[in-house]
This record gives sequence, structure tokens and C-alpha cells, in this order.
Amino acid sequence: MPMLYVLRHGQTEFNLQHRVQGRCDSPLTPLGVEQARAAGCWLAGQGVHFDRMCTSPLGRAAATLEVVREEYRAAGKKDLPPAEALDGLMERSYGPFEGGPVEDVPAELWDPGEKLVPYGGEGSVELRERVVATMTDIMEAPGVECALAVCHGSATLQFKLAWERLARCPQDVHLGNCCVLVFDYDPAARTFACEKIVNQGI
Repeated sequence: MPMLYVLRHGQTEFNLQHRVQGRCDSPLTPLGVEQARAAGCWLAGQGVHFDRMCTSPLGRAAATLEVVREEYRAAGKKDLPPAEALDGLMERSYGPFEGGPVEDVPAELWDPGEKLVPYGGEGSVELRERVVATMTDIMEAPGVECALAVCHGSATLQFKLAWERLARCPQDVHLGNCCVLVFDYDPAARTFACEKIVNQGI
């Protein structure tokens, strides 16, 4: 069965400051780098070989993927596929609230439904459709049996929610920085089933 590993980016300066990131960006903190190293070490230690390594083009996700790739190279795994930046993996837009305090957002941050749409933000329906389509495209590429997608908190949540009905593990789990969600992909049905959610614990 083809496998998809979804990785949330490491902790950022905006995470520490409780500021809204969305499509704007913030660098990884030293802890965020260590979280990415832990995720890369765990993945390499599981013997996971990726046919594709994809990331949101936003800096915090791309930096997380680069640290993961460093851990793979340190483990002696040299035959890595290229890093691919895909716009479809970007975080939702929070419109005018981006860069500001989290408490200014007039809705739940990760799952605001459609409440941000009147402000120019991206609704959950649109985000879910975008991320599901992108993850499906990743897995549908010729020769892909195992892929990595580095993503964001709200986008990862919407992807997880889209497939909760097929999940084979508890879903009421916090999606911490650099958590790894492991999905089976059924190419015939074009569906995903969550097998495991692993938080790094640092």
C-alpha cells in the first residue's frame, strides 16, 4: 500500500509570540530546528525511503524539510529525491489578521470554518479541498510508493479531518510542531487512512 507521511513544520518565532502566520512567515527557533532533527531522525530510523519529498514554499516548512534531509544524509541515505515546493501545501490565508496577535482573530485559529472569508481569508472548505487535491496529486505521480509532505497546522488539520472516517488510530491528538501523520493511500479509491500520529515530544 502506498504511504504518505505528513509533517508539520518546526516551532517558529511567531509560534512563541502567539502571532498569526498564515501566508506570512517567521523563522524556525532553535527548538524548531531540533524538532525537525528529531522528526528526520525518527523517519530515517524507521527505514522510510521517500520517492518524493514535498513542502509548502513558505520558509518555515522549507527549512524544516532541509533539516530532515540533513538527518537522512547523516544517516547515510544519499539517494534522496529533490525537494519540491508545492503551492497547494501552503497554510490558509488569514487575510488582514496575518502577523497580528492570535487573540485578534474572530474565530478558532486552526479551524475557523468560513468565518474568515468576509475578511479576505481562506475558508476551511476551500483549504480542505486544496490540500486533499495536492496530497492526491503527490501520490498519483508515476512510481510513487512513499512520499513526504511538509505542511502547516491548519492545513494539516483539514487534511486529517477530511479522512477521519477512515482512520485506524485515535484522531483526538494534538498536532504539535513536527508531528508526523502516517497515511495509507488507496489508489483505486483515491482515499487516505491515518495509521499513526507521532509527536516528537520536544
